[in-house]
Amino acid sequence: MFFVEVVLPLSLAKTFTYRVSETEFHFIKKGMRVAVPFGKNKIYTALVTDTHENAPTLYEAKEIHQILDEKPIATEIQIKHWFWIANYYMCGIGDVYRGAFPTGLLLESETIISHKPDTVVNDSELSDDEFLIYEALHHQSSLKIGEIASILNKKNILPILQKLMAKDIIVLEEEIKESYKPKLIRYVKLHSKYETDEGLGQLLDVLKNANKQKEIVLAYFQLNASEKKPITVKKIVEASQSSPAAVKALIEKEILEEYLLQQDRVNFEGKASEKQLHLSEAQEKAFTEIKENFIDKEVCLLHGVTSSGKTEIYIKLIEEYLETGKQILYLLPEIALTTQLVSRLRLHFGDKIAVFHSKYSNNERVEVWKQTLESADKAQIVIGARSALFLPFASLGLLIVDEEHEQTFKQTDPAPRYHARDSAIVLANFHQAKVLLGSATPSIETYFNTQSGKYGLVSIMERYNNVRMPEIVLVDLKDKHFRKRMTGHFSDLLTEEIAEALQLGEQVILFQNRRGYSPIIECLTCGHVPHCQQCDVSLTFHKHKNQLRCHYCGYSIAKPTHCHSCSSIDLTTKGFGTEQIEQELLALFPKAKIGRMDQDTTRGKFGFEKIIDSFKNREIDILVGTQMLAKGLDFDNVSLVGIMNADNMLHHPDFRAFERSFQMMTQVAGRAGRAEKQGKVVIQTYNPNHNTIQQVTNNNYAGMYKEQLYDRQIYKYPPYFRIIKLTLKHRDFDKLKEGSMWLYQVLSQNLNIPVLGPEEPAISRIRNEYLRTILIKIPQDLPLGGTKKTIQKMLNSFEAVAPYRAIKVVINVDFY
Repeated sequence: MFFVEVVLPLSLAKTFTYRVSETEFHFIKKGMRVAVPFGKNKIYTALVTDTHENAPTLYEAKEIHQILDEKPIATEIQIKHWFWIANYYMCGIGDVYRGAFPTGLLLESETIISHKPDTVVNDSELSDDEFLIYEALHHQSSLKIGEIASILNKKNILPILQKLMAKDIIVLEEEIKESYKPKLIRYVKLHSKYETDEGLGQLLDVLKNANKQKEIVLAYFQLNASEKKPITVKKIVEASQSSPAAVKALIEKEILEEYLLQQDRVNFEGKASEKQLHLSEAQEKAFTEIKENFIDKEVCLLHGVTSSGKTEIYIKLIEEYLETGKQILYLLPEIALTTQLVSRLRLHFGDKIAVFHSKYSNNERVEVWKQTLESADKAQIVIGARSALFLPFASLGLLIVDEEHEQTFKQTDPAPRYHARDSAIVLANFHQAKVLLGSATPSIETYFNTQSGKYGLVSIMERYNNVRMPEIVLVDLKDKHFRKRMTGHFSDLLTEEIAEALQLGEQVILFQNRRGYSPIIECLTCGHVPHCQQCDVSLTFHKHKNQLRCHYCGYSIAKPTHCHSCSSIDLTTKGFGTEQIEQELLALFPKAKIGRMDQDTTRGKFGFEKIIDSFKNREIDILVGTQMLAKGLDFDNVSLVGIMNADNMLHHPDFRAFERSFQMMTQVAGRAGRAEKQGKVVIQTYNPNHNTIQQVTNNNYAGMYKEQLYDRQIYKYPPYFRIIKLTLKHRDFDKLKEGSMWLYQVLSQNLNIPVLGPEEPAISRIRNEYLRTILIKIPQDLPLGGTKKTIQKMLNSFEAVAPYRAIKVVINVDFY
């Protein structure tokens, strides 16, 4: 009797045993996929984690349906890492497997398949079975895998579907259709035959009688002399006050040459790559210190102020590791950042770079997965958001976690609720690789680890090229309102600064950490505020779509014309978001081009590219955005940054509120003045004397760190205590109250550590489910593994109590 141990892509905490024949047993290796029956009539793609000869005792092992791979598609280290994540973050191994694998590799009987439009298919190249599926999809727009099985009258249809996916004939239903095509900008340059002095003489002869065209050529020379960068057709038309048709005539006469460029190509001659790698003295020193730290430490923190040139140091390190033939993983907190970084790294490493994040389609993700596994030249450097951590690396040498303090590295939903930075350190340990964490405002835990000698620490305290740190100006909103010096949400000082920057042809970034137009619509007669029907939150008004939306469950209604409670028509908006700032700017600066970057404007695969490219190409003068703007973006023409209201971050009910506010404001401020000129940051606030705001103004990270550390120790928070947060959810308020009390009492009786709760969170109902939270604080000196086992036992006994079985419990370990 031969058996395989498999993981199913379901939220289950254990592996399952299936029976195989002797030949299959000798062929199957760890990390291959097999199709297995599960339940009454469902088929899933399972992953083999072990082969053995021990029959299961609790159930009779079923036979597998078929083997889907000829060689392993996941590595042993990868599977070991998944088990660590499942164990540490207290979730099912099935959750990790489902979260790690691209959906394209996880076909199951419920997956919906549809025909890909616009593909030209040659019938003769299809096998009979493939043709039958192709034909069926012409009569019906989509089919479930189970239905395809009955059409073909076969059980084993997954390989056929995989072939059709590889041929790009079918797609999985989950994919979003992408309509955006990367933007191509038209540039012109003088035809090569006129570049010599003789050529210029000829040129004047040719244009003797064509005055309009002569003006365009003269405008081209003036622009070329003053700007020293590529000239767009749009710019030359404006400068010469002519028409695109006249420019086209010059192109047809072969006087000007036209060329198209996708994305920004400020360094289109390619000279920049040579220049970039001459590290400054401070960078060179930091680079050497990092290598020295790596001799005896696994992890090193690079603490460099904003715009100190951390990316150049990363590039230099990557070069060294590439020579050893190792792979490099470069993790970023935000998809928006990959856009900018990839174009920078491509200058150095060409096509050795692979990019992996959630906006990629299924086929693209499967492709990157396979490239990484084979460690081909194409995927020696993988850049991605947190999910790139799960790729099957053949030989990892270096992991870079940039902006390591970012909270987006922690996954909140669905399980596995892992933290990419911490999991990356464990993965590096399995590969015997090194980890470099980089940040201008490191998280308190990481900095604490450097102070206790667990991690190495390297600091750069000056900006690249000795550019001065931006000047930070505080605006007291109380005073400005009192003196009537506000226009909407803009103080007179901020308005003047924006006007000055625009006059000098510089760009401006404005930060407001809330999207939409305004978070509350209130009736002036009775005070009624429209709330979401399913969640305990007020609806946010989105003016662009003229609707009220819930940012938790997506529920939306049209903007009411009168109050739903008393029918009064006196409705007013309270508070403001990015959309309202954008509207006010249009009124204040009608000639300026204004862009907005938040979750509403960056949907779709190229959402970020569109906005970042047009800002980089200086097609946008003022960019308004949420925290997406705060993360390491590099624009050399931004001279002014405005923070619209610094207080709404400070007063968040969260033990990290001050730390996060400091990080966010320092990072946003760091977008200003990154080239020669010193930048300026205007922070609008109602309490300019607040400690945290003063620490931002003086760029005093050490002060913030000491103050926060003191508070954390008193109130038992990280880094002195580990926190596990249990969230209980149920539709019945009383049953939830009773169940959460029961669990709290059991936990506090059996654990000799602080257990807080059960508490109603600030938003106590989401999607019609009531919530209660329990916090368990585990001191650093207590063994974590043992405490987790005890907690898990109590959760199992909670599930065994019949009335409480329906209560969902979400476990969030290292809740950040």
